[in-house]
Amino acid sequence: VLEGDTGLEEYIESGERIDAGISARLLLTIFFPGTPLHDGAVIVRGDRIVAAACVLPLTQRDLADSSLGTRHRAAVGVTEQNDALVIIVSEETGIISLARSGRIARRLDGQRLRTILQAFYRPRRLFGNGT
Repeated sequence: VLEGDTGLEEYIESGERIDAGISARLLLTIFFPGTPLHDGAVIVRGDRIVAAACVLPLTQRDLADSSLGTRHRAAVGVTEQNDALVIIVSEETGIISLARSGRIARRLDGQRLRTILQAFYRPRRLFGNGT
């Protein structure tokens, strides 16, 4: 879960605080099946992993694809309540999905994900003239 302008403190408190730089090795370790932090979400603030094993609210809406499980329902649920961006990777298929504003996009490739992340982290402009 990538934190936007809306804070995610209540979800951070539900997990294990980490406060570490983001790295592929750390994320692989956290999400390795059977480890204590494996279940739940990782919350990222800026360029830091703030917490892991966080509990997210599940959406109460029916998702269009009935094959989507709890991980996807939690991603949609948390984005219904704030401006976070959630990246979901299916353990079973490796398919990358993204949730934002209560909606989910599936089957993203690396380039599309990179473009979305760059837009999400692009500095927000205060005025329409680029300043």
